[in-house]
Amino acid sequence: MIIAAADGSALGNPGPAGWAWYVDERTWAAGGWKHATNNQGELKAVLELFRATAHLDDELLVQCDSQYVINSVTKWMPGWKRKGWRKADGKPVMNVELLQQLDEVLAGRRYRFEWVKGHVGHPLNEAADSRARAVAEAYRSGLPIPSGPGWTGDGVAGADAVHERMLDEATAIDDEDDRGDRDADEVPATLFELDEAPDAWQTLTLELSTEEHDRLVQRARAAGVSPEEFLRGLI
Repeated sequence: MIIAAADGSALGNPGPAGWAWYVDERTWAAGGWKHATNNQGELKAVLELFRATAHLDDELLVQCDSQYVINSVTKWMPGWKRKGWRKADGKPVMNVELLQQLDEVLAGRRYRFEWVKGHVGHPLNEAADSRARAVAEAYRSGLPIPSGPGWTGDGVAGADAVHERMLDEATAIDDEDDRGDRDADEVPATLFELDEAPDAWQTLTLELSTEEHDRLVQRARAAGVSPEEFLRGLI
């Protein structure tokens, strides 16, 4: 499962606006407009998140602090479509172009939305919010837009960032045999020195930053297991 936050920001609402989605420090994207609303930023963030992950088959858990976005996608959109993208009173649906694009990218995807309260220290939500606001402020000040790395393939997709880095190190060691011309002292002989006892329990100490620990706890809760069980399942 991919867990990501999506958020929007508009200075003045409407005004200079930004959107952002965030998975981790290596996997996020942001953009915006010189003049837009907060709701447009919120919708655009979700839209671009689904576009960035369109090539993946992972289930997507989207964390939003906008009930407008969640209700639009999960409750209201089917009725709007049946009525020709009009509301119950016959008036046109606001932000219809973004909603129609969202309707297209959601087709065939496995996803669910989770509402999170904004501005209370939720790690992923705060990260997305700060990046969306940074874009809005950049448009207001005429500064370069901090667009982020996007989905480069180096980010986390259903696994903890710590586990991904451990796998990267292990892969670097395994590749030594294929290249053949690497000096023997460039990498350690083994990633972990453990006693050879297949049926015995081994103790591994892992140091995590506060941000990494928060992401681990969040993913464990989403899976319904303890952080220890979640890490053990990644091995």
